[in-house]
Amino acid sequence: MKPAISSRIEEIAERVAGSEGIEVVEVEVKGGGKNQFVRISIDKPEGVTHGDCELISHQVGTILDVEDVVPGHYTLEVSSPGLERKLLKPRDYERFQGKKAKVTLRAPVENQRHWEGTLAGFTDGVISLEAAGREIRFPFEQVEKANLKFEW
Repeated sequence: MKPAISSRIEEIAERVAGSEGIEVVEVEVKGGGKNQFVRISIDKPEGVTHGDCELISHQVGTILDVEDVVPGHYTLEVSSPGLERKLLKPRDYERFQGKKAKVTLRAPVENQRHWEGTLAGFTDGVISLEAAGREIRFPFEQVEKANLKFEW
């Protein structure tokens, strides 16, 4: 049930955010019954403002209520992905090329599942990462989780 709700919420959020020049990074639905929690993470090149979160929250919340997408009571939270945002979609690896990232793979590459380095490119479904003085390449499907690494 949750994946259907989650994809419907994402579809609504993408429609609303897209008209405002805002990217939907992630939609999470947690809990059940009377304690459902919906988190929408948004971003835009110049950074997300409180006003952006408020706008998306109000517009998406109204549509969710009118269309009764989330049955029963739920809490909606809209926020920015933060400095160490998750890398979830292929376009994230293109957009953040040149930035530091931390990647965990499903299976080891060169006997290692955990890599940290600089995103060096994304071509034909393959991610390039500059790590340990060389370029490591692995398919997007091989990524278990990845996020940007904040530098002081």
